[in-house]
Amino acid sequence: MFTDSWRSMAKGDIAPVYLVSGPEMYFFDETEKRLKDAMPDAAASELTTFDLDETPIEAVIEEADTFPFFCERKLIIARNASFLKAAEKGKEKVEHDLDRLMDWLAHPPESAVVLFLAPYEKLDARKKVVKAFRKHAICLEAESLKPHDIETWIKQEAVRLGSKISDAAVRLLIETAGEDMVRLRSEMEKLSLYSGEGQEIGTDTVGLLVTKTPEDDAFKLLDAYMQGDSAKALMIYRDLLQNKEEPIRLNALLANQVRLMIQVNALKKKGYQQHQIAKQLKVHPYRVKLILENRKMADDARLLATLSRLADADLRLKTVSGNRERVLELVLMQKVNGVR
Repeated sequence: MFTDSWRSMAKGDIAPVYLVSGPEMYFFDETEKRLKDAMPDAAASELTTFDLDETPIEAVIEEADTFPFFCERKLIIARNASFLKAAEKGKEKVEHDLDRLMDWLAHPPESAVVLFLAPYEKLDARKKVVKAFRKHAICLEAESLKPHDIETWIKQEAVRLGSKISDAAVRLLIETAGEDMVRLRSEMEKLSLYSGEGQEIGTDTVGLLVTKTPEDDAFKLLDAYMQGDSAKALMIYRDLLQNKEEPIRLNALLANQVRLMIQVNALKKKGYQQHQIAKQLKVHPYRVKLILENRKMADDARLLATLSRLADADLRLKTVSGNRERVLELVLMQKVNGVR
């Protein structure tokens, strides 16, 4: 759907109203960029941006209904259309005239293009205003890609950037940088520039240029600990401390990963498939894939014992003074039940 809409924009076939919703920010950024590229005159002289958490929708409508001076069609970006999701009592900052918006959507002016951005997991399909958008606007859902689709997309990005990338490098890139498409796009631009026109990006280049996230190192720390390799776990931990990572945050990262592993184990035993587990737990499928593919994944008893130790460490980190780094270090020095 996005590809078709972007292709139409490039051809000059641009609708008066677009709505992008969902959790994957790459599609928000790319749709905005494609519209600006397709409307260079408007992007240069007739571009207006609104934050709908701070400004009523009437201001967007009035701007859209005002005839442009410097080009045929103006471009309006309306961010944070939170009135499209389920209402949170007492948290509305601005009161919007949604009846006026629905009337306007039925007959938007041809002299403006309005892009509404709703970076939320779900819209409230019961709302009349959501139904009005789906009836009159181009609605695009920015869903996170499945693991196989992310790999395919990375290869397509390599081609777009004038290079290519090996399958092993693709996997290493995702393992190192995560599955956030905005970051992956940035990393691919850097890797392609370094490798040069027409050259293949390999694992050596990814390992050299792609910076590991604290989460990545924390998960490797946990894996070493669960396998009984205290020396390796402590080495990773001390490297993280040297990079100014806080023990409280690292402890929380480890605990969250252990909880996820326990939940994945439980759903796997019930017969859930990878995509079903990801949907049930509301996490990216790639995280579930990495856990399921880990043949050395600990059993529930060891995971629960580890979670209990991390819970105790969390309490001590938040209540005791002195050397906090030592608290988590002592946990990592303990043997995991069942590991010799």
